[in-house]
Amino acid sequence: MADFTGNHILSVNQFDREAIDKIFTVADSMAPYAKRQKRTEVLNGAILGNLFFEPSTRTRVSFGTAFNLLGGEVRETTGMDNSALAKGESLYDTARVLSGYSDIIAMRHPFAGSVAEFAEGSRVPVINGGDGANEHPTQALLDLFTIKRELEYHGKGIDGLHIAMIGDLRYGRTVHSLCKLLCLYKDIHFTLISPNELGMPQPIIDTVANAGHKLTITEQLEGNMDADICYQTRIQEERFPSQDEANKYRGKFRLNQDIYTKHFQSKTVIMHPLPRDSRVEANELDNDLNLNPKLAIFRQTDNGVLVRMALFALTLGVDHLVSKYERDVIWHSNKRS
Repeated sequence: MADFTGNHILSVNQFDREAIDKIFTVADSMAPYAKRQKRTEVLNGAILGNLFFEPSTRTRVSFGTAFNLLGGEVRETTGMDNSALAKGESLYDTARVLSGYSDIIAMRHPFAGSVAEFAEGSRVPVINGGDGANEHPTQALLDLFTIKRELEYHGKGIDGLHIAMIGDLRYGRTVHSLCKLLCLYKDIHFTLISPNELGMPQPIIDTVANAGHKLTITEQLEGNMDADICYQTRIQEERFPSQDEANKYRGKFRLNQDIYTKHFQSKTVIMHPLPRDSRVEANELDNDLNLNPKLAIFRQTDNGVLVRMALFALTLGVDHLVSKYERDVIWHSNKRS
């Protein structure tokens, strides 16, 4: 992807390492604005159409926050029932209409391929905020950005990474996209831990294998792994054919401090795309991990704003103008780190 300007961002398949490096360089430059140390009006007058037809908290709000921090305004639609789609309007027609009200659109939809279908009718760039069990490219980018930053503390790069992915790997779109991005790097060791029924889809496994990376597939945590990253996923109950089916797997892959100490190194970074299911019957990441310095889940969410700011700036072609429209902050919390 040599040029971002005016292009849709629908899949991680669009990116090569050069494009990822560019995104991350721009994301790093956004830190002063995200921390409210400075502000920029580079997108003053621009409008983001934030269209979320599936429940979302972090992704929806962080897209809006990222756009606001660049000086733009946000218009939102949430829920299928609150849109004309509930009246039978096609994605194409919805796209033609709403793209007339927006300069860029971020969209989430429950069905695979729906965002790409929407983009065909859009007159402005569309960014995929998740389409069913298919992909979540911006989450994968922020995860990779987090991995890069976390490894840098130990003087390491992404090449040679050992990542353990745990839980619902069948329906967890975040791990699908992350695997594809990691295949752009060298000598990655993937350890995939899940019940057979919730295993990584075969096309993703084939992609990893064909790229020449090491692959370990198992149904349970075993021994003490030398993984750099432990990436835990939620049971994606909304993707299962029934609630009873989802309940079969709830709570099978819990991580608390004792389990972490038994199966991982003290350097292993804990990640999760969130939300973590904190109900007693699931308790994916125990609260006793909250004070563990290797729990990176909230650093992930902070990084999501930086990455989405970078994508907006690049897609709208203003990444080189951000500092030109920089202003002093009017309000700033000294507590913000």
